[in-house]
Amino acid sequence: MNIKTPLIQLIKENCAFLLFVLVLFASRSSFADWYLVPTGSMLPTIVEGDRIFVDKMAYRLEVPFTDIEIMQTGHPKRGDIVVFNSEKAGNRLVKRLIGEPGDRVAMLDNKLIINGGQIHYEDNKIAYHKIEFLDNVKHTVQLIPVAEARDNFVEVVVPKGHYLVLGDNRNNSADSRYYGFVPAIEIQGKVTKVLLSLDPKNYYLPRKQRFNKPLI
Repeated sequence: MNIKTPLIQLIKENCAFLLFVLVLFASRSSFADWYLVPTGSMLPTIVEGDRIFVDKMAYRLEVPFTDIEIMQTGHPKRGDIVVFNSEKAGNRLVKRLIGEPGDRVAMLDNKLIINGGQIHYEDNKIAYHKIEFLDNVKHTVQLIPVAEARDNFVEVVVPKGHYLVLGDNRNNSADSRYYGFVPAIEIQGKVTKVLLSLDPKNYYLPRKQRFNKPLI
């Protein structure tokens, strides 16, 4: 029995569907993607249960299903929220970019010092929240006291081809303070919005106020 004939017939009959699936996966590989955030390391900006949209063409265009770069489309900038596949952490992480190559970065009492100048902070009405200004990016960081908080580190210089990242939940985030600098090749894209959000602490009910919420 020739099994090739029915197989070929099946492919022909479902050609449009197979093409759709291929385009979908190619798009997720090279153009855009969406990820579920399982932890609170980016609180209050991103919360557990958020599904975030990632612009994978923000920094480079790659051949689908590979890490082969076709062309560079931009550079990660201070204040961007980035997704990266951390080899050291063995996981995909979402953090805020703090230091670019060549930057000198230090932290004193949870206040960043970049290239010799202290970043500007303002009080927030919510307890343990501060408004942080990174260049033209204004956002809120959470500073809930925890044991063994890494709220201080001496000045470091970000090496060429690498970046320093931190979570907005500064005292409860495994970031460059734990895993070191992030190689540029590990950065997958820029987070631009929350597509939808389900509350894992409340029967996964939708948080409608977070649907299509911009993060830039």
